[in-house]
Amino acid sequence: MYVCLCKGLTESDVREAGRQGCLTTREIIAEFGLRENGCCGRCAKNIHELVTLAKSQLQSACQKPVPS
Repeated sequence: MYVCLCKGLTESDVREAGRQGCLTTREIIAEFGLRENGCCGRCAKNIHELVTLAKSQLQSACQKPVPS
């Protein structure tokens, strides 16, 4: 699902950013340029949800059992 139409940002993109360590509002905004020209800003109201999504992806990756 698209999160930001201006930047073509999808939930998958946010999840990948979480796996790469972007876990704060500022990091998500900077990573995807959500305050740059050409971005209408409508997605900004959902930044908290984006951060939560990114964190959940990192946590799920950390909780996977390591094969013996």
